Amino acid sequence: MIKLGIVMDPIANINIKKDTSFAMLLEAQRRGYELHYMEMADLYLINGEARARTRMLSVEQNYDKWYELNDEQDLPLADLDVILMRKDPPFDTEFIYATYILERAEEKGTLIVNKPQSLRDCNEKLYTAWFSDLTPETLVTRNKAQLKAFWEKHGDIIMKPLDGMGGASIFRVKEGDPNMGVIAETLTELGNPLLHGAELPARDQRWR
Repeated sequence: MIKLGIVMDPIANINIKKDTSFAMLLEAQRRGYELHYMEMADLYLINGEARARTRMLSVEQNYDKWYELNDEQDLPLADLDVILMRKDPPFDTEFIYATYILERAEEKGTLIVNKPQSLRDCNEKLYTAWFSDLTPETLVTRNKAQLKAFWEKHGDIIMKPLDGMGGASIFRVKEGDPNMGVIAETLTELGNPLLHGAELPARDQRWR
């Protein structure tokens, strides 16, 4: 039997109608996998060994009661065949530390999805800079003067934080928008760089 671990946000708070981690768990359970539930705070190192406090998990497509957790157990992560790293952003220091712990388990033969080093190296939004020929003109900055100049040049831009998710704090700002100053002030006060992309014009693309 395959032992599958998952590191995720509190399962009690997910929306099972759209949560892809939940869909993966349902399918894994259907295939007979043994499910081990973890949150990032459950991961730890002792004498260089990656371990976690895990709980056996069962899931069902029931909007009133979609999961059940059994008693906690402490085990080496190397005892698991696969671990899914499904924690949502922010991509903060706790997330980075978690990838190092998972990397220790990876060295012992556990398959980590996605690869811990790749999670550190390839920020979902910032990594688009490596494919600039496939994206609209893009600026990453927290400098308000640069942001204003980019907006004035393009007149219609999308603004979003690099470490956001689920459509949170994403703004489309058109030419002359009186809220531009407030939006820029609010987002830059978060203290992190922002991604700004020129809005692409709509077009009719038909495949034959």
